[in-house]
Amino acid sequence: MPDPKHIRLAVDIGGTFVDAMELDTRTHEVRFRKASTTPAHPWEGVLNAVTALGTDLSGVELFIHGTTLGLNAVLERRGEPTGIITNEGFRDVFLIGRGNVPADHMYDFQYERPESLVRRRHTAGVRGRLDHRGRVVEELDVEGVQEAARVLVEERGVVSIAICFLHSFLDPSHEREAARVIRETYPDVTVSVSTDIVREYREYERTSTTVLDAYIRPIFERYVDRLEKGLAARGFDGRFLIMRSGGGSMTSAVAKTSPTHTVLSGPAGGIVGAAHIAAALGRRDLLTFDIGGTSLDACVIENGSAVAAYEAQLEHFPLLIPTYDIRTIGAGGGSIAWLERGLLKVGPQSAGADPGPVCYGRGGTRPTVTDAAVVLGYVDPGRFLAGTMELRADAARAALDEQVAGPLGLSLEAAAAGVFDVLLAKTVGAVRQITVERGHDPRGFSLLAFGGAGPLLAPLLAAEMGIGEVIVPFAPSGFSAWGMLTADIVDDFSRTVTATLDDADLDGLEAVFTSVEAEAVASLTAQQVPAAHMVLERQFELRYLGQEHSLIVTTGRDLDRGAIRRAFEETHTARYGHAMDNRLQILNLRVRGIGRTDRPELPVRPRGDGDATRALLSHRDAYDFGTRGTASFAVYDRALLEPGDVFEGPALVDEGTSTTVVPSGQRAEVDEHGYLLVKLTEAS
Repeated sequence: MPDPKHIRLAVDIGGTFVDAMELDTRTHEVRFRKASTTPAHPWEGVLNAVTALGTDLSGVELFIHGTTLGLNAVLERRGEPTGIITNEGFRDVFLIGRGNVPADHMYDFQYERPESLVRRRHTAGVRGRLDHRGRVVEELDVEGVQEAARVLVEERGVVSIAICFLHSFLDPSHEREAARVIRETYPDVTVSVSTDIVREYREYERTSTTVLDAYIRPIFERYVDRLEKGLAARGFDGRFLIMRSGGGSMTSAVAKTSPTHTVLSGPAGGIVGAAHIAAALGRRDLLTFDIGGTSLDACVIENGSAVAAYEAQLEHFPLLIPTYDIRTIGAGGGSIAWLERGLLKVGPQSAGADPGPVCYGRGGTRPTVTDAAVVLGYVDPGRFLAGTMELRADAARAALDEQVAGPLGLSLEAAAAGVFDVLLAKTVGAVRQITVERGHDPRGFSLLAFGGAGPLLAPLLAAEMGIGEVIVPFAPSGFSAWGMLTADIVDDFSRTVTATLDDADLDGLEAVFTSVEAEAVASLTAQQVPAAHMVLERQFELRYLGQEHSLIVTTGRDLDRGAIRRAFEETHTARYGHAMDNRLQILNLRVRGIGRTDRPELPVRPRGDGDATRALLSHRDAYDFGTRGTASFAVYDRALLEPGDVFEGPALVDEGTSTTVVPSGQRAEVDEHGYLLVKLTEAS
């Protein structure tokens, strides 16, 4: 057992499995285990994964966690009864929204917006008003706040209240006074204040962000509290961090007060790890390709950094939080294959963890991508999850035959291949959206495949889109957890400053930056980040005057109009292919506070003799998409492959928790770190 406090532990909750990864910071050795997700009591799945790993928690210096608990609470409408207090006459801001139709429903004339998170009877307006410059027009009616809170809590039964006033981003005093009054009167009621979350213009978006925070905070607090108690009971007394949707991490105490920043924290771990891999392997441009049990997440790493956004969407609800620009679709290993009017569909419905795919033998009756992979011969039923879970191949075949192959008049093999074809088509569309449609040529990128099902499909995607290289890290199904181990502590702050760049008072902008940086330093200090490890990044959010969409550019310490404009034009040209002479408008100033952490190294392994046959387990008949027929696949044990090994497809690389499929027309190499590099052969 390593000496105390040399262990870091990362745990990522997915739709089907919980991934736990242990890192010894002295030897850089990594251990990985999986456990089933427990949707009814999600903290139990985390503790089960830790137990399966067998880590002595008394020796853990850092526990870092990624979860989609908040996201699922919104999607499944499991949040707490939530109320809104805003200005008199504006109680319908959240309910009306923008009135726009989502792009994927543009031509759906029967589209109906999902049910609101807040009923109208749970909204209240109070007297008090600021003007558009933040000046007090009418003082806050404190008695009105008390009465509104009384009605919402005692008569309407809300347990969480969102406070959002007009123009409060310029002066938060009214919001803070209202929050003080409510907390003193109803200390058990959760109160979310818009200016504590984001200080930016756009009343609807800011209200939506605050409502989502209030809606999920009570259940998130309970979840973190129960997980903290469970870990403490097992001897853990180190630091507990939670991933942020926009990269980096925060302490569990901060996360409980800002749960909206965690809604996409699971996928973010993989993006952080991918950026680390990009630097370590010298691949500046990467496409991340993460297929788990329920979804596919793809993101662009350009020049070593992930593309970021400062607004996310949950269903049609906007969130003004920093996130990675991730394209997510309902296409994972648990995605259900089904028929609609004689057409084969895959997802977005998922079998999830309970009951799971048919082959799991847990009561699932509808065939999934995983069942199709078993039928095609890619997954060995006896070696699944390193032999800890035997799959029921016969049940998978029967379900796929009855519900897909039979109705379509196809052979069982053709039906299973069709499931992969449909999944691949959806995947190509998702990757095109973040590459071709944004001015990137995917052929110039490497594809980093992870998630339990990522290596199954990535080589097929590479062949389809002409991507020359697929990188498969060790334990790809747990790569998001590994990525969390590389995360810095991060907090983001912003201020709305609307002015043209030419007319802006640079001294005034410097004063705003200085004030926001002080907040960032205070946040990092509260999270125990030493001053020597703090980094502050300044950013401008800019657009051409009159333009709708904006771009983020990073600036140096010295504010120079020419340098700021050049940075914007370079970004605009890269994104849209051109730049203009139009005046620039400043929308927001942003500061990212970063607390640097020590990142795990990628150990270099000694080169082998180049003979991959030492890792050959057997040969197995499986479906080869390179020839569109059954072929004999060489099956290799990933643990026995050594740097310098090269082998041709068709081949399967089995590592217990994931399988990499190498079709004919492609070959696999093992690099100095033991990573698999799957490449198109010259003949293909």
